[in-house]
Amino acid sequence: MTESMISEIKITKVSQSKVSEVDLNNITMGTNFTDHMFICDYENGAWHNPRIEPLALIPTHPAAMALHYGQAIFEGMKATLGKDGTPLLFRPDENAKRLNHSADRMGMPSFPEDLFVEALKQFTALEKNWIPTSTGSALYLRPFMYADEAFIGMRAATSFKFIVMASPAGPFFSRKIKLYAEKKYVRAVNGGTGEAKAAGNYAAAIRPTEYAKAKGFDQVLWLDAQDFEYIQEVGTMNIFFKIEGKFITPSLTGSILSGITRMSVIDLLRSKGFEVTERPITITEIIEASQKGTLEEAFGTGTAVGIAMVEEIGNNDLSIKFPVENPVSVMVNDTLNAIKVQDIADEFGWIVEVK
Repeated sequence: MTESMISEIKITKVSQSKVSEVDLNNITMGTNFTDHMFICDYENGAWHNPRIEPLALIPTHPAAMALHYGQAIFEGMKATLGKDGTPLLFRPDENAKRLNHSADRMGMPSFPEDLFVEALKQFTALEKNWIPTSTGSALYLRPFMYADEAFIGMRAATSFKFIVMASPAGPFFSRKIKLYAEKKYVRAVNGGTGEAKAAGNYAAAIRPTEYAKAKGFDQVLWLDAQDFEYIQEVGTMNIFFKIEGKFITPSLTGSILSGITRMSVIDLLRSKGFEVTERPITITEIIEASQKGTLEEAFGTGTAVGIAMVEEIGNNDLSIKFPVENPVSVMVNDTLNAIKVQDIADEFGWIVEVK
């Protein structure tokens, strides 16, 4: 079925691209969008009609179940250009797997993973001219799925749309960031939807993030929902700490998103000889390491942010400061960026060329 759907992808191009109207060297992600979108419909128990067409508004019934019951999930990916100008995707197969993991948790149908990757390839090839070439910039790809069935009632929807759209983006953070350890609000609980990339998870984080920004911080450092002691993740990132030369990152317990960049950084650090441990981490442990002078580096990892180095964590009235120098964080950031544009060899097999 999937092979026939791949061969059936219909492409309708715009008559005139808008790319010449946009300065790709000076752009914020999510403010400008490319010319096209990929769409596929789920009805009667199957996906059908895969197509790429000009970006346009989507007719939506006011009773679309995603609007009322939150059946909506998404992925975040980036496309870059290789040495010869070939578009490159970073581990798209892992995004396909994670989308389906999210779909399963949210009571949604899985999307064929080979069709997911092929759709991304054809879409990216069509939007090649939208890929920025500045260091740290990329074409941000947003695959998402939502329930579009018109029905008011508490059950799983029976019709869905899977869409891919894109927005050129510069570097997310151009400086180190400050995190606020949240002690009132929570992002997720064990058994909840924290491990799914569900739209509602981010809706619940908006107000606490605004409060953190009002205090002078960039994002929230989420703690566990019971004791507000165990570190989970940051607003749009997984988190790593370097203590006495060794790296630790919170283990995936069901309430933490399994980041594609996270798993890549773990492999990269280990390949460089660093010890990396996935385990529960308390905020108290981080405070004590800071007081003893053994807390050496911290950085967040995510598709949109890349590697975001941490300058400070605010914890009630206590400020946890990090050293000025971040040599390993810089190495990780530079290495990942270099792999993504083929400045260095991809020894891990992460890059997929779009011919």
